[in-house]
Amino acid sequence: MELGPRDIISRAMMTEFEEGHGFEGPHGKYLHLDVRHLGEDVIDRKLPFMRELGREFVGIDIVKDPIPVRPVQHYMMGGIDADISGATPMAGLYAAGECANVGLNGANRLGSNSLPECLVFGAAAGRAAAEYASSAKPVTANPVDAILWDEARRVEVAYLEKKGGDERIGAIREEMQHEMDTGAGVFRTKEGLETLVERLGGLRQRFSRIKIEDSSRTFNTELTSAIELDFMLELSQTIALTALARDESRGAHARRDFPERNDEKYLKHSLVFHRDAGKPRLEYRDVRVGNFKPQARTY
Repeated sequence: MELGPRDIISRAMMTEFEEGHGFEGPHGKYLHLDVRHLGEDVIDRKLPFMRELGREFVGIDIVKDPIPVRPVQHYMMGGIDADISGATPMAGLYAAGECANVGLNGANRLGSNSLPECLVFGAAAGRAAAEYASSAKPVTANPVDAILWDEARRVEVAYLEKKGGDERIGAIREEMQHEMDTGAGVFRTKEGLETLVERLGGLRQRFSRIKIEDSSRTFNTELTSAIELDFMLELSQTIALTALARDESRGAHARRDFPERNDEKYLKHSLVFHRDAGKPRLEYRDVRVGNFKPQARTY
């Protein structure tokens, strides 16, 4: 599977940006989507939520004003390696929804696939997890409880008891978003991805020097933001490394320097394994092709 309508629109927008068209805004370049010709009655009947969003978040009335639009990250395709029942390589751990990769999406998500990802595979994962739990042998100790307390202690030492630090969570997060938008956005290149990998490494080093002022153990939203940023940096590095290693264009992954799909070499799942130190390990697994062969969308 390759491009969907949203991807086509996004890439057309990016081409316009790169050719010098569009406008500069606080969050980067944008174009105008003009629906004023529809008239107020049609907009209120068919696009009431869009009008509300424009009024509440942008301060415009789309009946009278064009809408500023730009490409953004929309959905995670891939995730925790899981089979069709949601089982992961870790016994007893099941995953479903946007966090999981059960093979539903391929290289590009079809519209509304998020619903069966949650409902269909959520139900399958729940049944499989219940069956596993009912058939598992009783344990003499609770290993999960020990892991939980070990992780709680790790978080306390790494964040709440850490001395010093001069980096702000918000600043690193904003730079990470900018770097990902620039280097791993709609169109990608070898040079851009190499720069992205290097800068994400720098942000990871800066993250080790973050300062958390709230030391409370309950309802600590600053601590939550720090842990989320840790996960985001790890995921960003995973995306950048796998995109750099894939010298082709496939689905939502578009390389300007490798515009064609290469099934002979890259009809594979990218698997990334985290390491405590050094770069993540990258491996591949062949895609099982059934009745539906990979092919380009032509509409």
